[in-house]
Amino acid sequence: MNKILICLFSFLLMSIAVVAQDHGDDSHGAETEHAEEGEHHEGGCHCHDASKDEFDPGETAFHHIMDANAFHVYGDIYIPLPCMLYAPEHGWSFFLSNKFELHSHGDGHKAIDGYVMHHGEVMRVKDASFPKGEVAVECFGVRDGEDDKEIFQVIYKDECYDLDKKSTWDGGMLGGGITSYYDFSVTKNVFTMLLSLVLLFLLFRSVAKAYVTRAGKAPKGIQSLIETIFVFIRDEVAIPFLGPKYEKYLPFLMSIFFFILGLNLIGQIPFFPGSGNVTGNLAVTMVLALFAFLVTNLSGNRNYWAHIFWMPGVPAWVKTILTPVEVMGLVIKPLTLMLRLFANITAGHIVIIIFVSLIFVFGDAGESIGGSILGGFIAVPLTLFMMSIELLVAFIQAFVFCILTASYIGAAIEEHHHEAEHH
Repeated sequence: MNKILICLFSFLLMSIAVVAQDHGDDSHGAETEHAEEGEHHEGGCHCHDASKDEFDPGETAFHHIMDANAFHVYGDIYIPLPCMLYAPEHGWSFFLSNKFELHSHGDGHKAIDGYVMHHGEVMRVKDASFPKGEVAVECFGVRDGEDDKEIFQVIYKDECYDLDKKSTWDGGMLGGGITSYYDFSVTKNVFTMLLSLVLLFLLFRSVAKAYVTRAGKAPKGIQSLIETIFVFIRDEVAIPFLGPKYEKYLPFLMSIFFFILGLNLIGQIPFFPGSGNVTGNLAVTMVLALFAFLVTNLSGNRNYWAHIFWMPGVPAWVKTILTPVEVMGLVIKPLTLMLRLFANITAGHIVIIIFVSLIFVFGDAGESIGGSILGGFIAVPLTLFMMSIELLVAFIQAFVFCILTASYIGAAIEEHHHEAEHH
């Protein structure tokens, strides 16, 4: 019982710390004072004082799950990550993100070669006249652009300079596009993936070593756990869907399952710096779905493609309707894989942060102690329940991605019944 109470109390403190760094931190004092000194600048420039914003649980949730160029621990404590930036007219810039001298909200005090960090994201000054090298910046602002889009600004020597976000190849569908620079940095999501790969390598290396040193003995410890999962995936997923050819695709299925599971579990660690939301990133799930798409279609036999483009025994007029549907299915299958994993993981993280935000909703962003206590009593059990669900979802989503991939590959390599009977 004491352990449970200690756990609940620790979680409550962690929850307050996670959200308070944006809304009640003492470190805002210097920033607020600095913003007030430069609140109004010449030419209509204004420093944006985030500490005066009304608390928005949704905005806070999205802020904490987005990718960033540094791991945020608490307050002004950040773990720096390598920044690798390229601008065609300037060339490459290499440095660690701590050169920006980060403070609360992920904003930097310095600009490096025209690059600044705002809300944990590297941005670049559009104006070519902005000085290169290291210069101190005053603060950040925002203005309304075309179509009511917000354009971030950095204020340097009482002048506002518009900022560019990094280039993305989404064709503008997700609000991105090609800008003045490209960001090849190791972000917290990239770092989390590399960390997951290292941990999985060490895990499987120790299991493989145990099979050698304990040959002929019953597995125990982590070896027993991994063997149980491995046998389950092999007997309940690979063999039923892939049949006699399952061994060829088993390494791929295992890699997908454990990679997704490892990333999901790392994202569940409350005290892990930054709480990387890797599988809640569309780019990551898109690449995983792309691998599933390539393996499926490159493995497809003659019967698989015939049933998509020719469909033997089907009237010609029906083929004109079904063939486009089958071709669309080639794209829809990996698309659903991508969106399902992304949506489930992202939704879970957002719900947890919003539950924690109840402390500040009821406490009026820290002004009401009684309201904060009431919000804590509501938020803690709801968040613990949601974290338990998320732990289950971490396994389920890894399994669902794996079993659907196996089913797609199985359909691509399946022999036609008549041909099998003939042989």
